[in-house]
Amino acid sequence: MIDINESVMQFLLAFVVAGPLLGAVAALLPAPPGLKGKSPEQAVLRHGVTVTGVILVAAVVLALGFDHDHPSKMQATTDISWIPALDVRIHLGTDGISLPLLVLTALLTFLCALYSYFKPPTGPSPKAYVALLLLLESGTLATFAVLDLLLFFLAFETVLVPMYFLIARWGGEGRTRAAWKFILFTLLGSVVMLLGLLLIGIKAGTFDMVALATDNGRSLTASVQVIAVLAIGIGLAVKTPMWPLHSWLPDAHTAAPTVGSVLLAGVLLKMGTYGFVRILLPVAPHGFHTFAPYLAAFAVVGIIYGSLACLALARRGARGDLKRLIAYSSVGHMGFVLLGIATMTPTGVNGALFANIAHGLITGLLFFLVGGVKDRTGTTDLGTLAQGTGGALYGRAPRLGGLLAFGAVASLGLPGLAGFWGEMLALFGSFRPAAGLSRPAFLTFMAIGAFGTLLTAAYMLIVVRRVCMGGAEREVPRLADVHGYEFAAWTPLVTLTVVAGLWPRALLGLTDPAVQQLLAGGTR
Repeated sequence: MIDINESVMQFLLAFVVAGPLLGAVAALLPAPPGLKGKSPEQAVLRHGVTVTGVILVAAVVLALGFDHDHPSKMQATTDISWIPALDVRIHLGTDGISLPLLVLTALLTFLCALYSYFKPPTGPSPKAYVALLLLLESGTLATFAVLDLLLFFLAFETVLVPMYFLIARWGGEGRTRAAWKFILFTLLGSVVMLLGLLLIGIKAGTFDMVALATDNGRSLTASVQVIAVLAIGIGLAVKTPMWPLHSWLPDAHTAAPTVGSVLLAGVLLKMGTYGFVRILLPVAPHGFHTFAPYLAAFAVVGIIYGSLACLALARRGARGDLKRLIAYSSVGHMGFVLLGIATMTPTGVNGALFANIAHGLITGLLFFLVGGVKDRTGTTDLGTLAQGTGGALYGRAPRLGGLLAFGAVASLGLPGLAGFWGEMLALFGSFRPAAGLSRPAFLTFMAIGAFGTLLTAAYMLIVVRRVCMGGAEREVPRLADVHGYEFAAWTPLVTLTVVAGLWPRALLGLTDPAVQQLLAGGTR
């Protein structure tokens, strides 16, 4: 790692958060004559690649300058009074919990911008597309960097508008209905969440998340904590998404463009689980303890429900949509994240944070690959793919087929790949939950979750067998294999999936001290 001055670190974090917003404004302006290239459309797409690339570099430098010996300490902090009457401050900072999410967001957005440059989305003006992509990045990065409850809410809501338009304007069939469903669900959840955040801020006398975490709920009565956790938890659960508040997700993923699906699965879902860890666990521990068994129960139902839905879509004759199948798999995978959080143990919460990152890498890769399959075959219908249009992908486009199989086995939690560790640690956390939680109940949840891993393996292997290994009933022409720009966009995700699987300490070494301090109320 490198030694960077604290003021430079502060600038880097502020730039990472605000830079995409400035880039979004610049994307709407006319391109200078010397930078137009072949066309204004190409110029604005290149602008998107440049801005997201610069933000990624800044995020990597921020990670390199981070003090890895003290990951529980808030670093690169900025604290400026913004609305004195409400004691709302522009308070930014990062620790071992948020840093991996910041880098993941910057990486996925850059890869999406790079992919879009070579494969522009079908739809209206690229200017608006690039501006929305950058606004989405800014809101997501701000969610992971702000340390004020009201700023967290504003950042949390900022991402809704660009994602709505990305689905509604650049999406596929059924995009209008899917976009409306997405924004209505998430907005209704957010209204309830805002009431909970205001309740905490008013009763505790501050909206500062660091001060609230250090207080560890001592200034909040038990009833206030219970009400706040219920209200905030509903809003976060919608975004996660937790069963049964998940029904917007499959429609949104099915209709969204490839880039929209990658970002929705890769980073937007993480905002909900991050809120559980950053806000509810340390700020209202008694209230969270009350609801933890119910959260775990909903989590394991989601694991089984998501897997059974995927099996139903994957079976022969179901004509299930491959994007929809991966969306339902996300419900199951995020169930493991929620189960780990519900244990209220360092093992479980670390597993949840690891599973968050692993899901972003693996599911982002899977949506990229399904987009590539659709570009070549014109469909994501599993029945059509298996019967000829894309059947025997190993023989027709071996690299694409191999990558799809890799993504599938990573998603099912194969040991040695990133998907394994998070789910295993979440189950281990359930084996011995926090004091006061019913161990028999959590052992039951652990058993159900473990059964869910078997179901996950079943539907993923069915998909690989049907799409990659054959089913073509007639001679079909070869497909174009992986293009250079696709290699560029997908290779980092493959590499990080392997690295995280073989060297989990790189991530757990960051999260564990921060989680230990968070659960102790900042007293360690």
